[in-house]
Amino acid sequence: MNKERIVKDFKRNKWLYALALPIVAYYVVFQYFPMLGAVIAFQHYSPMKGILGSEWAGLSHFVAFFDSYYFGRLIRNTLYLSVYSLLFEFSAPIVLALFMNEIRFRFFKSLVQTVSFLPYFVSLIVVGGIIKDLTRSGGLINAAYTWLTGGSGQDMLQQPELFRTIYVLSEIWQRAGWESIIYLAALATIPIQQYEAARIDGASRWRQMISITLPGLLPTIVIMLILRVGHMLDIGYEKILLLYNPVIYDTADVISTFVYRKGLLDYDWSFSSAVGLFNSTISLLLLLIANWVSRKTTGNSLW
Repeated sequence: MNKERIVKDFKRNKWLYALALPIVAYYVVFQYFPMLGAVIAFQHYSPMKGILGSEWAGLSHFVAFFDSYYFGRLIRNTLYLSVYSLLFEFSAPIVLALFMNEIRFRFFKSLVQTVSFLPYFVSLIVVGGIIKDLTRSGGLINAAYTWLTGGSGQDMLQQPELFRTIYVLSEIWQRAGWESIIYLAALATIPIQQYEAARIDGASRWRQMISITLPGLLPTIVIMLILRVGHMLDIGYEKILLLYNPVIYDTADVISTFVYRKGLLDYDWSFSSAVGLFNSTISLLLLLIANWVSRKTTGNSLW
């Protein structure tokens, strides 16, 4: 019976399955198949011998990473950037969506949406160049910072203590508008009758936001928060690679950039794979914990 149902469903929706096929193929080829290569984290991998011929190393690469000078610095920097992004960058789209939801002038609302969406579509290479130009000695942001703090005007990306602030603010600028789309879509599903009833009862717009809008957004916020927690240690390394330099490694070097340097620049594939596997394992544990806590406390979860 189940087999007949599956065959019937496939015949009825064959074109939908055909549309989904490229997506499934993408994940199989580029996400699941490469997982087989994780075995080199337990080997002294040699490209000449391949995965099947390389000598077994056990957990030696993991032990070497845990005992290395870089371990504490990488964990500290990754957690700092992740927590700062979670506190500020994650909440920025929510605040922006609430703000745009309260705008009643259509032209002004469209202008805010357009201006806030545009940075997301700018190439990351261009974004990195813009940030470097603005923060270098004599740049606009550098000049403003120097005027406010009375600093020396030194290149801001040469000052380790400023990197985290620059990174988080640039993430807010680049991603807040685009990510607010999800929350705007969630706001559109809240029945308008609830607002009408609240106005009849004399509720102010602030009270309507607290009692209607935020509870309506809560399930979406929880789901997005769970996904963000699962990527806490997988903080975007592309922008960091474009912005950092050896002078600011003490605050800018994170696990993903360390894996890049060890694997692609130093050709230490086994060690970098061990570090990457450690990072992925911790990220999975964080995702499972966040999902469990959310299900127990709010009733919302991914599964």
